[in-house]
Order: sequence, then C-alpha cells, then structure tokens
Amino acid sequence: MTAKSSNTKKPAEQVVKDIRRATRRHFSAEDKIRIMLDGLRGEDSIAELCREEGIAQSLYYTWSKEFMEASKRRLAGDTARAATSDEVKDLRREAGALKECVADLTLENRLLKKKHDRGWGRPAMRYPASEKLEIIRMVEQSHLPTRKTLDRRGNPTPDLLSLV
Repeated sequence: MTAKSSNTKKPAEQVVKDIRRATRRHFSAEDKIRIMLDGLRGEDSIAELCREEGIAQSLYYTWSKEFMEASKRRLAGDTARAATSDEVKDLRREAGALKECVADLTLENRLLKKKHDRGWGRPAMRYPASEKLEIIRMVEQSHLPTRKTLDRRGNPTPDLLSLV
C-alpha cells in the first residue's frame, strides 16, 4: 500500500479559489451590476454564474431584489439621496438655532399675554411719580377717610388705593 503524502501541492488556481472563499469579499457597485447583467442575459444558469463568481445564490438574489427596487424608484422619480455628515451637522446646528429662536419668541409671547391679562399696566401705575407723591400726601393730611378724600379729588378709588 502506498500512503499519500500530506505534502501534496494543490494547483495554484485551487489555492487562490480556496483563499477567496475563506475571506469575505466586498463587491463594488460596478461588480454587482456586471454580475446582475450577466444573470439577466441568461447565457448561463444563475447557479453556474454564482459558482464562477464565488458567491452564494442567496446573495445574487438579494442583489437582484435591491437592483430592481432601485431601478423602480429611479424610474418613478424618487431620487432622494442620503445626506452627508457635514450636511447633517449643519442641519442640526440650524435646527438648534431655530428651536432657540422659537423658545425666545414663545417666552416673549407669554409675557405679553400675562401683561395684557392684567390690563397692560395697572391704572394707578400710569401716573407720574410726582403726581403719585402728591396724592399720597393729600390722603395723609386729610382728616377724612382715604376713599372720601380720593372721591373728592375725582379719581377712581380702586386705582389709587393701591398707592396708599
């Protein structure tokens, strides 16, 4: 009996094919399109084409599905593209600035609404400081109650009571 030696060398092509099968390959878009077009021509069976290219049939059919969907979207006019990272950063920065602007305007709007609900400043506060001081001195010097003193002056009582 003759024993086969384990040192038998494989043909170079077989070694290259084994290495290609053992390592993960990344196909470019051009390679995928070329393989897809070869499959669509129908010169060879899909199984034979996949063996020649060293890919699984499931991968071929996945590419085929993606190829057809992309073609359909392109023909329908849906050509949206993915944004670059710089564009995303710019858009996020702009969105932040707009949110800040909206927050400022909302706060200002709320303050104006509160001020409007109170009547845009209480009537007693509409008098100049000198007139307010005069009214306070008049009430303090009068022997009449505050309301009667203010009524004699001809001013609406509730507005000026907040001063005294």
